[in-house]
Amino acid sequence: MQYKQRIFIDNLAKIIFKITGFSVLFLLGGIFFMLMYNAASFFLEISPLDFITGSEWNPTGKTPAYGLLPLIMSTTIVSVGAMLIAIPLGIGTAAFISEYASPKLKTVLKPTIEMLAAVPSVVIGFLGIVLVGPQIAEMNNLPNGLNALNGAILLAIMALPTIITISEDAIHSVPQTYREASYGLGASRWQTLRKVTIPAAAPGIIAAIMLGLGRAIGETMTVLMATGNASVFPKGFFDSVKTITATIAIEMGEVPYQTTHYYALFAIAIVLFFMTLAANLVGEYFINKFRKYHAA
Repeated sequence: MQYKQRIFIDNLAKIIFKITGFSVLFLLGGIFFMLMYNAASFFLEISPLDFITGSEWNPTGKTPAYGLLPLIMSTTIVSVGAMLIAIPLGIGTAAFISEYASPKLKTVLKPTIEMLAAVPSVVIGFLGIVLVGPQIAEMNNLPNGLNALNGAILLAIMALPTIITISEDAIHSVPQTYREASYGLGASRWQTLRKVTIPAAAPGIIAAIMLGLGRAIGETMTVLMATGNASVFPKGFFDSVKTITATIAIEMGEVPYQTTHYYALFAIAIVLFFMTLAANLVGEYFINKFRKYHAA
């Protein structure tokens, strides 16, 4: 009787897990279909090529312009700037926690860093307005600090917990025999970390970077508050920019329903969908490669 009961519970659990798995795929497909369905009306009026390569975004002007290129460049500048800050800080911190920190310090430091991910994005954006932005403006003689650099610094802070946590797990998972072999050949701890441990953990570190990039691309409230929201083609990190996420958040609440402008927001949402999807797929690829590497 107990055997049949266990078989029934196992089969029931299998069915429930299968349903939940397909439900996630169904929801993802539903979101994508909804975006495509609404964006189709926009592309009937505006050429996809003009939309992607257009250099002006001004849907409410006398002559409406729906050029996505300034928004893509703004999103790219802020996200790449965030990664330039977060990658060395994240990998360095992960290496310190895994290889140099004492067990007592590690038990305090790692949970503290992970708790940073729980800070609401609106709080990070507020700090950008009252703390980071004024410092940038003062140091560079700017009228205000609401620019791409401000957004990049804040997004780097938000991406750090992801990069540090996954990178530390990857470095810690490198077999101890690799280190011992390096020490046996006379290498120092720093040489072992730089030439043996980090290269061996590279798939996991790359996965951490890509997932952090996905977080930076998809962030809304922080960049909405801290980057100035100027719909112009950016020339550098000290220019005010308007990212794709901020554009959707600002304009969706005010745009007239079922207008060209309304459908244009779904079109840029599709571009954002593919940008974040690509970053997460690349990260997932390296995570799976990392797992297979250590399973072997």
